[in-house]
Amino acid sequence: MQLKIMPKKKRLSAGRVPLILFLCQMISALDVPLDSKLLDDLVQPPTITQQSPKDYIIDPRENIVIQCEAKGKPPPSFSWTRNGTHFDIDKDPLVTMKAGSGTLIINIMSEGKAETYEGVYQCTARNERGAAISNNIVVRPSRSPLWTKEKLEPLTLRSGQSLVLPCRPPIGLPPAIIFWMDNSFQRLPQSERVSQGLNGDLYFSNVLPEDSREDYICYARFNHTQTIQQKQPISVKVILAKSSRERPPTFLTPEGNASNKEELRGNVLSLECIAEGLPTPVIYWIKEDGTLPINRTFYRNFQKTLQIIQVSEADSGKYQCIAKNALGVIHHTISVTVKAAPYWIMAPQNLVLSPGENGSLICRANGNPKPRISWLSNGVPIEIAPDDPSRKINGDTIIFSSVQERSSAVYQCNASNEYGYLLGNAFVNVLAEPPRILTSANTLYQVIANRPALLDCAFFGSPMPIIEWFKGTKGSALREDPYVLHENGTLEIPVAQKDSTGTYTCVARNKLGMAKNEVHLEIKDPTRIVKQPEYAVVQRGSTVSFECKVKHDHTLIPTVTWLKDNGELPSDGRFTIDKDHLVVADVSDNDGGTYTCVANTTLDNVSASAVLSVVAPTPTPAPIYDVPNPPFDLELTDQLDKSVQLSWTPGDDNNSPITKFVIEYEDAMHEAGLWHHQTEVPGTQTTAQLKLSPYVNYSFRVMAENSLGRSLPSEASEQYLTKAAEPDKNPMTVEGLGSEPDNLVITWQPLNGFESNGPGLQYKVSWRQKDGDDEWTSVVVANVSKYIVSGTPTFVPYLIKVQALNDVGFAPEPAVVMGHSGEDLPMVAPGNVHVTVVNSTLAEVHWDPVPLKSVRGHLQGYRIYYWTDQNSSKRNRRHIEKKILTFQGSKTHGMLPGLEPFSHYTLNVRVVNGKGEGPASPDRVFHTPEGVPSAPSSLKIVNPTLDSLTLEWDPPSHPNGILTEYTLKYQPINSTHELGPLVDLKIPANKTRWTLKNLNFSTRYKFYFYAQTSAGSGSQITEEAVTTVDEAGILPPDVGAGKVNPRISKLTVAAAETYANISWEYEGPEHVNFYVEYGVVGTMASRQVDIATQGWFIGLMCAVALLILILLIVCFIRRNKGGKYPVKEKEDAHADPEIQPMKEDDGTFGEYSDAEDHKPLKKGSRTPSDRTVKKEDSDDSLVDYGEGVNGQFNEDGSFIGQYSGKKEKEPAEGNESSEAPSPVNAMNSFV
Repeated sequence: MQLKIMPKKKRLSAGRVPLILFLCQMISALDVPLDSKLLDDLVQPPTITQQSPKDYIIDPRENIVIQCEAKGKPPPSFSWTRNGTHFDIDKDPLVTMKAGSGTLIINIMSEGKAETYEGVYQCTARNERGAAISNNIVVRPSRSPLWTKEKLEPLTLRSGQSLVLPCRPPIGLPPAIIFWMDNSFQRLPQSERVSQGLNGDLYFSNVLPEDSREDYICYARFNHTQTIQQKQPISVKVILAKSSRERPPTFLTPEGNASNKEELRGNVLSLECIAEGLPTPVIYWIKEDGTLPINRTFYRNFQKTLQIIQVSEADSGKYQCIAKNALGVIHHTISVTVKAAPYWIMAPQNLVLSPGENGSLICRANGNPKPRISWLSNGVPIEIAPDDPSRKINGDTIIFSSVQERSSAVYQCNASNEYGYLLGNAFVNVLAEPPRILTSANTLYQVIANRPALLDCAFFGSPMPIIEWFKGTKGSALREDPYVLHENGTLEIPVAQKDSTGTYTCVARNKLGMAKNEVHLEIKDPTRIVKQPEYAVVQRGSTVSFECKVKHDHTLIPTVTWLKDNGELPSDGRFTIDKDHLVVADVSDNDGGTYTCVANTTLDNVSASAVLSVVAPTPTPAPIYDVPNPPFDLELTDQLDKSVQLSWTPGDDNNSPITKFVIEYEDAMHEAGLWHHQTEVPGTQTTAQLKLSPYVNYSFRVMAENSLGRSLPSEASEQYLTKAAEPDKNPMTVEGLGSEPDNLVITWQPLNGFESNGPGLQYKVSWRQKDGDDEWTSVVVANVSKYIVSGTPTFVPYLIKVQALNDVGFAPEPAVVMGHSGEDLPMVAPGNVHVTVVNSTLAEVHWDPVPLKSVRGHLQGYRIYYWTDQNSSKRNRRHIEKKILTFQGSKTHGMLPGLEPFSHYTLNVRVVNGKGEGPASPDRVFHTPEGVPSAPSSLKIVNPTLDSLTLEWDPPSHPNGILTEYTLKYQPINSTHELGPLVDLKIPANKTRWTLKNLNFSTRYKFYFYAQTSAGSGSQITEEAVTTVDEAGILPPDVGAGKVNPRISKLTVAAAETYANISWEYEGPEHVNFYVEYGVVGTMASRQVDIATQGWFIGLMCAVALLILILLIVCFIRRNKGGKYPVKEKEDAHADPEIQPMKEDDGTFGEYSDAEDHKPLKKGSRTPSDRTVKKEDSDDSLVDYGEGVNGQFNEDGSFIGQYSGKKEKEPAEGNESSEAPSPVNAMNSFV
């Protein structure tokens, strides 16, 4: 067989790449693929696939998980050693092994201590073919010890002196991270003059007066346990010297002129030089015998620290630091030696052999010093392992000869020196397996003619099978050109032709058997463009067409795509694709460019291009005024931690000058897609210095603005991620309120992502009782907004603070707020409740305050429940409706307004807090005295006769006591509106009807009626009525002579305030009209005659009309001057003599008014003066008083405002009507 190893230059189909990679892997090391479908019956020794790190530092607060995972056939079993002896996990109830794995889980969270399980652990995975072992896993719990207590004396220096503040942190595991801060958790500023050394000490090259402070504090942060320890504050006082003498540099660290440094290969080499002097020295670094590596060298701590990453033996040598100021230069040489823990040159690889074959395991490692190589077999040193005649050890190599199945084992190579060790597992698996072909049968390969064809034949067998290829059912093996057979079994045809089509058979043979597999190859015609698009020159506005005709294999389906300048065609309706043509209509200048036709099939693709040139530009159009075009070419320079410079190129201003640029930013990390305003700069400026915040992934864009508006945004700039920093603010609106009696709910407004300043935003929530001596209790929580403290006593004041922190550090010390744990219902009712009755509608309640401890919450006040049990006068049970008044704060008395007179009341008092009401005090009963009654509910005059009137009434709706009697007062009103003598009549309380006799006929009377109790007289109700006129016959105007005279008899009149009832009996002809004449009292004649046609009557009416006209003129003049006119004087005379002297200013009744007492039926009656007396109905409304109904109280519980009725303003004399005077009104007043 002619074997050619071809370079990896042929492209395979996507489906064949994984298989070829697998076969290439088999060439370098034959492994047994654990494919359950193909090789389910093959055995393989164990292989460790996952294990914990060698130096395994655990968190003592969490369960210990020591990993050990392995594969093998059959699946391996696992065992452990601890400190070199067998670790029996069955005897320790806290230790369990994960099912199907060797991973140990030690449950120390329920009980036990992490220190108990410190030690060196090693895992062994074993099956019938051997045993693989893990590294020695050293398990140690992390430690964060406290600082030893020490008394630090204050330091006093003169300005210009040097100073070193020692830190000397406690030794923790892993080592702590050191930083200096003040009492406010603010990092102390550092500079070339003041800096922190690698050992944690704080160095001052020279001190200044501003260095004086009492809170230089060294902090040690132990990340593994998330704790921070604090050293006692150091006080430094710097006294200003009259003159500071300058001096040359001197090294504070390291000491002397030379020192040595040793570092391990692959680590970071850190060299430090800190010098003192005045003025402050500057540090430089050089390497004496070479140059510093460019890409691996960094300067830290203001050039005082030199760091080289990934250090190697080549970095050994002498390094020199130079300290220089104006007065001198000093040098220090550091001799660096790079040692190396062992590292692999060639790790041992798994070896699969068939019985009788030869092989070798090679283990080569290097280090400084040179590591020692030792071998183990199945975890046992090879010197004491069972002897195997087929193996021979030769230093770093084991040679196997004529192996047998019993030679299968797992070998461990250990390379170690004083700085560490390497442990590599490699198995020798002796298998006798006939060939197996792993490539799927009847795979179809399709290849374009004149291109390479690769036919796969993945195989396995032991011993290694020999591969042969055949074409067709008959024929010899393919050994000659043009075929190339690869070691992984692949057959390559470098240039496939049409006659290469056919069926190919792969045959794998070894001494144990043979296997074969058939695949099929099809050769396709290549895709070609037979008509390519051609170069075109067209004028603007015209149409152009490109042709692209494709020929392809008939079994393949091509897709044709058009590109412009290697990009997609514009999404424009002017571009259309029709079969083999691309048509561009209405060509513009922007359409010029290269157009490409691309034809794709599943196996190949071809393309052809043509250039379109657009000519004959149109004349320059008139200037267009528009908003500016967007800026472009955004660039970020001077990139610092907290600032960056942004520059840009303005777009076209479109004939209107740019007045300003608006800069916006996007934070892709926290608020992607949301743009915020950053700043604005004048339109003449094309750069801006932008201030930045920590830990923000900035992108910027710029918009131009002119008098017509703002441009579209520019393209976004490149992203710039600022470094993380500790938060510079703490959460806002911190509150502490309990939701239950035994908890404290601490809430706050979280910081947003922009305010976090770094990854890992968390909150340190601290609390302690305000009045206790307890230390602060703290917990660090995730980025949430609430933490619930359980198990608190009821309603205890707590001091609370919430501090933000992230992976970089803590925010400033937060403000302390006060909160309370949860409230519970009050325990005690108010005592010594007693009631003082002020009057019939008002009572005052007093009580003793409850002890504050029994409130068990925020005292909101006291609440009075009161209700009437029954009415004292009627003795009937009512529906009990309780009323509530709440008095805020710690008041011990309050007023109950709006009580019903002559009633039984019951009340109790309860204390109120934020949770609710406490128990009620014992009920207290009190009685309100009698009050004056309200006015009678109604008053009617019925059955008027010539000399009598009958009055009917309803008792007062609110008697407010026991009625003793009614008082009726009445007086006649003559024709001149003068009031006659007043008659006073007492009527028993049990009456509701009364008849007055011996009255004058055809006379108007005015009645005043009110009820009385023992407390006094109530409100009055008034009414007017007229006795009937004498009987008379009345002739209507149109009754003629010779006819039967009609007769009207039994005429009666009953007048009320706004109406009159007139009735009569009629005798005479039917179908007649009745005429009713009426007028003011005193003007109606007792007998009516038709005098309308009498001459004397006509003359009299003319005289009266003239007199009325004169009076109108006089009244009009006097009214404008504000004086009284006679009608007013007459009205004043009509008042009740007993009521007349009473004035509004002393709360009594006003003067008599026609508005209430007499309203004639004539149209256009007088405008009434507003002096009506309103009924004083009792009202239960508490709107003006208690808080239960939105009332207000003074500090002593009394009401705001006077407890009295409201007065209405009395109209000004002589100006009673709000209307303008008119002759009609004056006329009505006179009549």
